[in-house]
Amino acid sequence: MDLRQLRYFVAVARERNFTRAAQMLHIAQPPLSRQIQLLEEELGVPLVIRKTRPVRLTEAGRLFYEQALQVLGRVEQMQAATRRVGLNQNSVLSIGFVASTLYGGLPSLVRKLRQHAPELDIQLLEMVSVQQVPALKEGRIDIGFGRLRHSDPNVVGIVLREERLVAAVPKGTPLAQDPSPLPVAALAGQKVIVYPKEPRPSYADHVLSLLHRRDARPAEVQEVREIQTALGLVAAEAGVCIIPASARQMRSDVHYRLLEGEDATSPVILNHRVGDNSRYIDLVKQLIQEMYVEDPPWLDLQHNLLPHPVER
Repeated sequence: MDLRQLRYFVAVARERNFTRAAQMLHIAQPPLSRQIQLLEEELGVPLVIRKTRPVRLTEAGRLFYEQALQVLGRVEQMQAATRRVGLNQNSVLSIGFVASTLYGGLPSLVRKLRQHAPELDIQLLEMVSVQQVPALKEGRIDIGFGRLRHSDPNVVGIVLREERLVAAVPKGTPLAQDPSPLPVAALAGQKVIVYPKEPRPSYADHVLSLLHRRDARPAEVQEVREIQTALGLVAAEAGVCIIPASARQMRSDVHYRLLEGEDATSPVILNHRVGDNSRYIDLVKQLIQEMYVEDPPWLDLQHNLLPHPVER
């Protein structure tokens, strides 16, 4: 498998037509069809349903298309960043993050970083917590904001705060009638939607562990890829979902109830490589300290346990 095959497949997936894709790529159709066939043979699964007009992607093909877009996008970022650094135009700081941190302090932090270090090229890469430690060790990112604790001796993990968890429940259901904090045990017998589906372990396992500790056995567990899908299913009355409190702003058509218990939290963790003496790492920690002193709305004490100081 090579980048050329990924580009060919993306073109076919977008155009839904081999002829148009070949024209766009400025190649003949037979070589294009052959490369897609070789890709399918290597993967061992069909990616495209050729008998339909327009052609359709299989379920595996849709997943491969999403992943191929990410790979090609990352390659383009890498090429551009390498050229800029090679020409001494600017430095690069790659930040990995879990999606839910976008509803807390991450956007403010990035804005402050751009103000204090305008020469810095900030690359934001969405990745789940379990992916961040290997990405740091391999040098693919410089900082990670995740939600799972780890014990890797090569990566420093600093818990910035413990964010309270809330249950997102469909409006008009019995669980939505009471605004008071919800005992976790009350979720027993409910259909629970968790995310992300993969890779594991993940925030999904954190939620399932909380339910297990409180003996709140779900009637059914549905796994989805991302928080947006999970909350959409809650709005469609397909089940309930446990999310960090700051993510409540994502949808207004569901009801949110704070969960009872000091352990009904999810940590927000800053990760970086051991021994990384970059001044930008220190700048990030300094800016986080300043943000916490400012006491922004997303840091309210009702939905967060007291934050830990950021060590420098």
